[in-house]
Amino acid sequence: MIADDGGNRRNVGDTLRLPRFSSLIIMLCIFLTISLLILFTILDRPPVSQAEAGGGYRSYGPADFPEIGFDVILPEPQPGAVAGAYTLPPPPFSDEDIFPCSGCHEDTEVDPRRRELVDYHEEILLNHGPEDRWCFDCHDPADRDHLRLANGSLIGFDESYRLCGQCHGTIFRDWRRGIHGRRRGYWNGAKSYLLCAHCHDPHAPHFAAIKPLPPKLRPELLGMNQGSTP
Repeated sequence: MIADDGGNRRNVGDTLRLPRFSSLIIMLCIFLTISLLILFTILDRPPVSQAEAGGGYRSYGPADFPEIGFDVILPEPQPGAVAGAYTLPPPPFSDEDIFPCSGCHEDTEVDPRRRELVDYHEEILLNHGPEDRWCFDCHDPADRDHLRLANGSLIGFDESYRLCGQCHGTIFRDWRRGIHGRRRGYWNGAKSYLLCAHCHDPHAPHFAAIKPLPPKLRPELLGMNQGSTP
């Protein structure tokens, strides 16, 4: 028992229960404040109809990315081809209006100097490897219809992966195992693979920065995007 300033006597436990009760009130106030903030945040979200531009409220499909060839048809197996064998789309720069290269270069003089092209091929901006790299590091100056390996062997453009693999060994290893690049096909049907040059510009192989894809669609909002109630 203790006595207060007025001379009243009370138990010691009464003086200790007041701080505990105050702490409980403070914790309850904090809990209610946080709950109200969360509730206001949820209520303040825009309606789905006002957020059709993205942010997880819209599903995306091939029509949103016209630059990607989703509609590329897998080539049919060639007559007499071995079942399960891979086919190869025509290499880049093999169109009839530009290949064979000898059609224009057969009688031209070889100029090994690195320079800016002005008469033809001016769209090519060489940005691949060392600054002194030039056409004839890969193209054979005497036979423009073939590429040339470091050991002097000539290869066709459909084997350009061998040329790339001379410097990019680890990527070449992954490509051969199907880890790098694109391979498509069926388990028991036609299959197809792409060359390095199908995806990378061999004259400037680095990809430019691309815009990040939108976030994944929330499953519960899939029906809303199609104008129906989930």
